Amino acid sequence: MNHCDDYFVISEIGSDKILCAVMDGCTMAIDSYFASTVVGKILRKISKTKGYKELYGLEAAFSTIDDYLKSILEELFKELNIIKCQLMLEQNELLTTLIILLVDKISNQGIVLVIGDGLVSINGAITEFDQDNRPDYLGFHFAEQFENWYKMQTQKIFINDVNDVSIATDGITMFAKVAENNIEDEIDPIDYLLHDKTGHDSDDMLNLKMKELEHIYGLKPTDDLSVIRFIK
Repeated sequence: MNHCDDYFVISEIGSDKILCAVMDGCTMAIDSYFASTVVGKILRKISKTKGYKELYGLEAAFSTIDDYLKSILEELFKELNIIKCQLMLEQNELLTTLIILLVDKISNQGIVLVIGDGLVSINGAITEFDQDNRPDYLGFHFAEQFENWYKMQTQKIFINDVNDVSIATDGITMFAKVAENNIEDEIDPIDYLLHDKTGHDSDDMLNLKMKELEHIYGLKPTDDLSVIRFIK
């Protein structure tokens, strides 16, 4: 049975914030698709819960977007530890990377945190996080004290003006020629997916671009891929 190791989630938090995340389960772990999927499902639950709490004035106030993201990650840790105990899961059943983007639509600010590897594009500027095929998976740290773990996170990007932001698992760097084509012009899949704005008014933009890359240019990723592009 084959499963995609990657997963993604896009979820509104009330009317003011949006959370996006892409996950890539460890291929060498057990049921690697499970870890990425369950993290996505929990993040969606956290987003909905926070939205309801804000609606009824039950959510704590946070002075910075970093503090808000920290509260989301802390809840994620708690939920994953509960599931780990309830299902008696081993560490290698909960290994996944995580790239999480939080956008405040009112202030037009955002923050990206990368746990493991992947690629981030901020208004045209690309940052690749490559950990030499040994990602620092989220599941390595569930037994740690959360405050200390969060302070150690350095793969973080603050965004003062959210205009065109993308997050992607490392599959985006692994496009390869899989078929011949009659197009003489070469194309950069990363640039085409993350920067070209053709079809930006369609929710299906990225799917259409993936089909064009395959059927017109003969290019497909050789690894699972999840991409989210947020265009203001």
